[in-house]
Formats: sequence, structure tokens, C-alpha cells
Amino acid sequence: MHHGEYKTVGGKLVIADFSVQDGQLCDVSISGDFFLEPAEALQEINDGLNGMPTSATQDELAGAILDRLSPDVEMIGFSPEAVAIAVRRGIDES
Repeated sequence: MHHGEYKTVGGKLVIADFSVQDGQLCDVSISGDFFLEPAEALQEINDGLNGMPTSATQDELAGAILDRLSPDVEMIGFSPEAVAIAVRRGIDES
């Protein structure tokens, strides 16, 4: 299991827990003390990251998240980039 954390400029914590199989992210679980409306969009973030290669850049990871989210989703206290940083830390620190 891989684990990465990132504290945003505003002080919100983003946590990424995931496994790696065949060079791809799987079983991704993003959590933290941020707010998300609607809350169900968290599954879309997780789904957007599942299957991404471990070689993906922060920009590519953030893009995968943005591609999955509808325009009405509000990420309060964090961003796709913050999630991508937490994921990259989880990959890089393993």
C-alpha cells in the first residue's frame, strides 16, 4: 500500500492511499479534511486516478481528475493539483 500526504496553502490535508499493480494505480482512496460538493464526487476523483500509470506527472494526474468531474463540483480547500501532489508523493516515497 502506498501513502502520500499534502497540506494545502490554506492548511487542508489531502491524503492518498493506493496500491500499484503492473505499473498502474489501483484501489485509490483520497481522503482528508477538505470539503467537496457533492460528496459523491469523491468516487469520481478516485475513479479518475485508478488505472493511471505511476509514471504520470502531476499535471497528468490533475487532468485525469478534472476529466471525471462535472462542472458543478465544488472542491473547497483543495484542488486537483493538491490531490496530484499527494499521489506523486505516495509514488515517489515508496
